[in-house]
Amino acid sequence: MTRHSAHTNGPATLTVKGRDVRLRTIGFVLLAGLAIWFIAVNTKSVTIRLWVPTVTLPLWGVLTVTLLVGMVLGLLVAHRRSRR
Repeated sequence: MTRHSAHTNGPATLTVKGRDVRLRTIGFVLLAGLAIWFIAVNTKSVTIRLWVPTVTLPLWGVLTVTLLVGMVLGLLVAHRRSRR
């Protein structure tokens, strides 16, 4: 099913169904799947205290917003580093 590609200077890859796939991409897909699963199983409501108001929301909503904010911040940092 998979075999290791012999790249000497390029990024680490695996060949899956005849296509080279970067290990970084596989790791991202696995982490995204775990995050989505974790969000899906946490359905109870939680009370969150913001600076002034207190809000009651489903935990999956809070986790989704946190995941999206983290992804946006990660992309901004990566973009900024690539410009240097």
